[in-house]
Parts: sequence; C-alpha cells; structure tokens
Amino acid sequence: MNYPSPLYGDRYDSPLGSLWLVTSDEGLVYLELPHTKHPFRPGVEVRDAPDRLASLRRQLDAYFRGERFDFGLPISPHGTAFQMDVWTALRDIPYARTASYGELARRIGRPRAVRAVGAANGANPLSIIVPCHRVIGSNGSLTGYGGGLEAKQWLLAHERRPAPREALILNT
Repeated sequence: MNYPSPLYGDRYDSPLGSLWLVTSDEGLVYLELPHTKHPFRPGVEVRDAPDRLASLRRQLDAYFRGERFDFGLPISPHGTAFQMDVWTALRDIPYARTASYGELARRIGRPRAVRAVGAANGANPLSIIVPCHRVIGSNGSLTGYGGGLEAKQWLLAHERRPAPREALILNT
C-alpha cells in the first residue's frame, strides 16, 4: 500500500486500551486497536505529532462518554475500489444499530459478495470511525473482529447505553 508522506501519529488512551492514530495532510489514515490482527505497516516514517490529532482525540473522548454518535473529520483510508465501497457503506450503519454481512453486500449492489464484504470489513483501517464493529452474522452472532471479539462486544454494548440528555440535545 502506498501511503502519502508525511504521516503523523499519536497514541490515545481509550477504555479499550491504547489506540494508535495516524493521519496525513488529507485526513485520518489509520486507527489501530490494541489487539489488532492487522497492524499498520505504512512503509514510511510516522512522525509523532499529537497536535495534528487533537480534534480526533476530543471526538473520541465524547464518543467514549456516550456524547457523540458519529465523527466529523476528514478521512483518507487506502484500499481497493471494492473495499472503499464497503467502508462507505459501513458509515451508513446508524449508531447503536447493526447490519449483517449479507445486508452490507446488498447495500453495495453485490449481493453474492458476502465473503468479500467480510474480508473488506476485516481490512477496515479506521475502526470505530468507520464502524465495522456494527457488522454481525446473519443469525445475529458476533463474528470476527480485527480488534478481537471482546472489543467488538464492548463497543456494541457501549453504543446501546442510554446517552446523557445533553448529548441528545447536542446531536439533534
């Protein structure tokens, strides 16, 4: 994968553990969960630059407090055209809701590509921001997750908690 240079990174302490955040001048490139099965290997230097990720850290703080339901920042994931279609569809799954891999395949107009959708979902470089944790098996089961099933369970349970009243007012 060819990533733009320069890249800037920072760590973020979340309830799931330490997340690695990586951005470019175009937008967020990568968010790595603590127990990822797909570590980021950009092939270029990632400069330590916490100031460039301050807005994302504030948005993550609000998300983990239950006060933010989506993210408003530029993203710049790198993948195939098919992966990009899947990742775009993931962003359409509402907060605290789930969709099956089959539903996602139908949404992108490729109803027979369920396994390919699963592979693209697993390759999502922007966990949480592009909510791949909201995709479940057709029978409602929690299937694989690049950050581990424990993280997926935590994120889904977190999103089902009632939001503080102030958050409901701010997000309407």
